[in-house]
Amino acid sequence: MNSGEAVRTALREITAHKFRSVLSFSALAVGAASILYTFAQTHGMKEAMIKALELQGRGSMTISQRRNYVSRGLSPGLTLEDAEEIRRAMPSLYMVMPFVEKWDFLNHRGKKVSDVNVTGITPDWTKRNWVYKLRGRFLNDWDVKSAARVCVIVEPPGWFQKPWWGGWVRESEYQKFAKRQSLLGETIRIQSHEYLVVGSLAPPPRDKDPRWFNWETNSVLLPVTTFLRFIQRDGVTSQASIASITVDSGDEKTVPAAKRRLETLLKARHRGEEDFEINDAREGIQNQLNEQAKWIRAGMVLGAIAMFAGGIGIMNVTLAALFSRVKEIGIRRAIGASRADVLVQFVVEAAFLGLAGGVAGVELGRIGIAYLARNSQRELASVTWYHLLGVVAISIAASTLSSLYPACKAAWLDPVDALKNE
Repeated sequence: MNSGEAVRTALREITAHKFRSVLSFSALAVGAASILYTFAQTHGMKEAMIKALELQGRGSMTISQRRNYVSRGLSPGLTLEDAEEIRRAMPSLYMVMPFVEKWDFLNHRGKKVSDVNVTGITPDWTKRNWVYKLRGRFLNDWDVKSAARVCVIVEPPGWFQKPWWGGWVRESEYQKFAKRQSLLGETIRIQSHEYLVVGSLAPPPRDKDPRWFNWETNSVLLPVTTFLRFIQRDGVTSQASIASITVDSGDEKTVPAAKRRLETLLKARHRGEEDFEINDAREGIQNQLNEQAKWIRAGMVLGAIAMFAGGIGIMNVTLAALFSRVKEIGIRRAIGASRADVLVQFVVEAAFLGLAGGVAGVELGRIGIAYLARNSQRELASVTWYHLLGVVAISIAASTLSSLYPACKAAWLDPVDALKNE
């Protein structure tokens, strides 16, 4: 039997038993859809991680106070002077940015607004994770040096395509206030001091933000020296105390050496107390990926189970076809068909069922991915052409392998016994 005849025979058998054929490849379709979603999620997460790393810097590290550390009273804690000394001692660093924040109230033209995140930074803040559109100007070195009472407002982010649950997300009082008016050039009051708004930053929509799970929380950006002089109050051990220092060595390869030098420098400044910790920014992304990987593995397991069930269905269908066509097989063998011809006939029929299941699974998977993308906080699934081909190939392989046992059984039937079958 030539290949053309094998294909025609297989298609004729499939179309003759349409309902049976649909049932046999439906499980394969579900498995293919699950595997396609898994492939798409894996690829999308990898792309998102690469974009996030490029934005935040592959050499980025965060120095913060060590949790649950009991001080011996020798160290002043993490201070602005630590950041300044790091900059002096390690001038090759791409970025050294002290950071301090506080939730406070904002007053504008007699209106008091709560839920305002006031953040003290330096101009180095713009070197990483810059995804904004700027109106006006940003904070500069002179603002920091002179502790100028100026600020930059961060506008609340919106949605590009709001998911169904987006309407349930409660807007803060600041978000409601800031999205209804432009504060650029205006004067706002925080505590007992007034600040001129010299710039306004518009972040990207929440569902298009390339930063890794980093929804906007900043509201008002001040020079760090201004924050320490006018905002920081009681309950802080030092007027120069800060929450963290973001450091970027500029290159992923230089992180270990830079981290060791930072540890040595800070330990000396803190009089031997290791009341700080240095975290590689990549670790945070990796932790998020590990959490996502659990769901991906679950999806792959479900897809494999569905594929296995589909394979069993193909095997049962092929066995049923074998028992109903025993006499036909005997006649074909008697008139000269070889065992290979019979084997190919059954395998080709199963392969076509696998192809139909794979194609149906691809369409089902694409519909599911599109639906989930509309109803998730960010799109992490990315489908490529080789994912589609791979899923179809897996479906064909699963059905073909499942058909080998009944196909071999059919090929090795004795022609005389087959002709006697009724």
